[in-house]
Amino acid sequence: MMSDNAPDPEPRLPRQGARSLRDRLSAFIRPTEPADRADIQAVLDAAHDREVLDGESWAMISGALDVANKTVADIMVPRSRMDMIDIARPLPELLPDILDTGRSRFPVYEDDRDNIIGILLAKDLLQSISNPAINLRTLVRPAVFVPETKRLNVLLHDFRSSRNHLAVVIDEHGGTSGLITMEDVLEQIVGDIEDEYDEGEARTIFQTGNKSWRAMGITTIDSFNRQFDTRLPDDDYDTIGGWLAAELGHIPRRGERLAHHDLDITVVGADAKRALWVHIQQNGSTPELAAAHD
Repeated sequence: MMSDNAPDPEPRLPRQGARSLRDRLSAFIRPTEPADRADIQAVLDAAHDREVLDGESWAMISGALDVANKTVADIMVPRSRMDMIDIARPLPELLPDILDTGRSRFPVYEDDRDNIIGILLAKDLLQSISNPAINLRTLVRPAVFVPETKRLNVLLHDFRSSRNHLAVVIDEHGGTSGLITMEDVLEQIVGDIEDEYDEGEARTIFQTGNKSWRAMGITTIDSFNRQFDTRLPDDDYDTIGGWLAAELGHIPRRGERLAHHDLDITVVGADAKRALWVHIQQNGSTPELAAAHD
């Protein structure tokens, strides 16, 4: 029998360098932290596959992540599509053109289209109603100039801090190469906002990676074929959502996949009536597809 005064046995010390069971379990259970944007996108895709994120939330977060990878040159309105105002023209001559375009902001130039002296807001022209003799120069606001290489996430921050909504894009030689609006940047995140410089059909296809895109279910077959150089038939349906329904034989459901040539198409958003969003992944070594159309 052990005496009450006998010393307690010495505690057993862990072997040098041995990891506790708790540490090993923690390392097994806890996933590795993302090392780059590709890893973050993989986490988002996994969360979407497990239905933690719905299709629209996944598309929006993916778009926000991709904004940091794009520059102004990727999405700007090119110079050829810019509606500009010549400061030398009398205001009565300009008004019909301003009304026809339906724009709310116009770059103003003097002598040469590369010599932009400011921006004219259509709402400022309301002052001409009460004062027809007003000097147009007094209504011109300072222009903001940005290089083609500026990243969209930085530009969005600048837009918010300066409260500007439009910037003139210049090339490396100082010439005008296009313009970009806050709405253009936001569209990369949330989709089409009926931007003031949108013409014709609204943008419904958005590039999310080197060979990946997201597209709305209402994307027309014609737009899809132009974008991906495919030949989907448009005799019986007008949209990619309608084509998917015909191919699957039922209303597309979230998570359903369909392969078409070198494209893997996954339904990432759907309701009881139709496919809302699809994710397109290009596989193989086919030539690079065209950039997302306007």
